[in-house]
Amino acid sequence: MTLTEFFHEHPKAALGFSGGVDSSFLLWAGRQAGADIHPYYIKTAFQPEFEHQDALRLCRELGAELTVLELDALADPRVAANPANRCYFCKVGLFGTLSRRALADGYTVLLDGTNASDDAGDRPGMKALQELQVLSPLRLCGLTKAEIRRQSREAGLFTWDKPAYACLATRIPTGEEITLEKLQDTEKAEGYLFSLGFSDFRVRKLGNSARIQLPEDQIPNLMAHRREILTELKNYYKNVLLDLEVRP
Repeated sequence: MTLTEFFHEHPKAALGFSGGVDSSFLLWAGRQAGADIHPYYIKTAFQPEFEHQDALRLCRELGAELTVLELDALADPRVAANPANRCYFCKVGLFGTLSRRALADGYTVLLDGTNASDDAGDRPGMKALQELQVLSPLRLCGLTKAEIRRQSREAGLFTWDKPAYACLATRIPTGEEITLEKLQDTEKAEGYLFSLGFSDFRVRKLGNSARIQLPEDQIPNLMAHRREILTELKNYYKNVLLDLEVRP
């Protein structure tokens, strides 16, 4: 099945839109196919503000109307407790919110940007999508991340080379309570590193310390800005550590 065929079968749908590579391409493809595909961005403390701004920019460039919904994800104690299956409860909250608003707007089909490179396995988030009957056209049509980036570049989408960016909650160890302060500290720390030109990195919380993970070829730049980084990140963490083993 091609995306064009998919949208001929589902000409009207609501899209859980993040402003990332996959959902941006899916929105573009749906509009190219003539489908009534409406993007919904669910704003929580788990997403940094730049994701929201990217979502707004992409929709402006495509001429699509973006609906922004607010959700206090931490109001669900099962999410805040941060168990191993936290993503399941989070997705239920996100797409439950989307489903209710989309239905009120006249949309009964829900889409997300999961692609064929994403390993479904036993991932809790995937289980939630299946239970909520959310369709993943990119996955159904066999489109991998590399292919989506290639076609996005050809389509002129600025998101074609946007780095993958998991939600801020993934920086907090499983089993440790997620708080708004911890999420905000993470966003500020990573925002500062972004401002210095770093990409494809993570600032993970380890006790009271920041554990920086980044590609090996960016370590020289990190050392060149060592003092500035220490000064800034110690506003949020007691210690700042560099992980030499694990990439983001």
